[in-house]
Amino acid sequence: MSLQLREYKVVGRCLPTPKCTTPPLYRMRIFAPNHVVAKSRFWYFVSQLKKMKKSSGEIVYCGQVYEKSPLRVKNFGIWLRYDSRSGTHNMYREYRDLTTAGAVTQCYRDMGARHRARAHSIQIMKVEEIAASKCRRPAVKQFHVSEPTLQWLLDEGISPEWYRFALQPKKGQEPNLGACVHDYGI
Repeated sequence: MSLQLREYKVVGRCLPTPKCTTPPLYRMRIFAPNHVVAKSRFWYFVSQLKKMKKSSGEIVYCGQVYEKSPLRVKNFGIWLRYDSRSGTHNMYREYRDLTTAGAVTQCYRDMGARHRARAHSIQIMKVEEIAASKCRRPAVKQFHVSEPTLQWLLDEGISPEWYRFALQPKKGQEPNLGACVHDYGI
């Protein structure tokens, strides 16, 4: 998944039959790069939950959901399930982002980096905007103070002086080739 994910609302149902003329509608919140993948994921999830598949059903509505306030930074809690090499795991993660879709995209990237979880093996169960007081993870909580510090540097034992030195632009130097010169005594 190289694209930013988008949030879609997909509504589908079984095709009407003589036995059931008005089948119930099923609505899902799907995160996908485009509407084609969103519909495909809808059928994947709905076939697991209900006795329904694409050949015997129809999509009633598929539309993109837009963020109400995309200029305000929010905290998001994401509940997910993923399949690893050893089994299925449930997980709760927190992210800070402007949009829900941005937080879910961060989650997919993070799961791939930290747990080697592929996108197809991750199932997002619930995404919720959470208040600063309800946040649990230190990576998110460090931004809730009035003067944020890079606390992880201090926790790692890295002094702020060293960090300032590391960020300073380096002056150009000639490469030291002394170790590469060989004297064979010929």
